[in-house]
Amino acid sequence: MKITKVERKKFRVTNKVKKVASNNRYRLSVNRSSKNISAQIIDDIKNITLVSASSNTKEIKLQKKNKKELSSLVAKILAEKAKELKITKVYFDRGVNKYHGRVKIFAETLRKNGMEF
Repeated sequence: MKITKVERKKFRVTNKVKKVASNNRYRLSVNRSSKNISAQIIDDIKNITLVSASSNTKEIKLQKKNKKELSSLVAKILAEKAKELKITKVYFDRGVNKYHGRVKIFAETLRKNGMEF
């Protein structure tokens, strides 16, 4: 089975984040498609997802916002859910995406809402 360039890049970025991960921080993984954005906070030690948010839910789709507004809205929802579980410090795993555009807006909105990375 041949591994593509995209898969290698994602593996490389994620492994760098996992190496520096410690017991008191979780990994925030961001996935972006052409229309939607989703993110989840993952505990790599237990291999479980603690919190997730996506622009693919009914409530968010009914709001008819553009893609940049969706990114900030999903970030606000994720930050609120993380605050309920008292999660403030995470490592940002951008995956294959560049830290640019919607991913950057997503990260800045999370920082405004109290997340640290």
